[in-house]
Amino acid sequence: MLIQQWRPWDELRGMERRMDEMMRYPLGMIRHPLSWWRVPTEEFAWLPALEMYDRDDKFVVRAELPGMKEEEIDISVLGDTLTVKGERKAESEVKDEDYYRCELCYGKFSRAVTLPSAVQAGKVEASYDNGILEIILPKAAEAKPKKVAVKGKKTK
Repeated sequence: MLIQQWRPWDELRGMERRMDEMMRYPLGMIRHPLSWWRVPTEEFAWLPALEMYDRDDKFVVRAELPGMKEEEIDISVLGDTLTVKGERKAESEVKDEDYYRCELCYGKFSRAVTLPSAVQAGKVEASYDNGILEIILPKAAEAKPKKVAVKGKKTK
């Protein structure tokens, strides 16, 4: 009998792929290379991918927002929540019947992220370059780790 290592993340990724297939091709629709599965519309919501990580005295949030301009992006911090909003518009008008396939998303989006600890909202900075939005959130003084010295007890 052969024992295999269980890899739950591989199973979850496989399940995600199967669910994606079911959503793209409901009821087992025939997959034709020239068929499209939806018409682009600004009515569908989309969510940009993002990442957040900790860098010593700040949090860094990066979001993929290709094809957008700085003035189309709105960033706010309220309490422990960072919110990024915007709207990506289609560049040119294409008639529904002219589409063979469309997988790009357009329209309004809003992402709210709960921050791990308090930040200095007045010192938040954001930059946008090559479709990547980067937000720097300095940690509040009370959220920064403090070094505590260990003292030994005197024995009698």
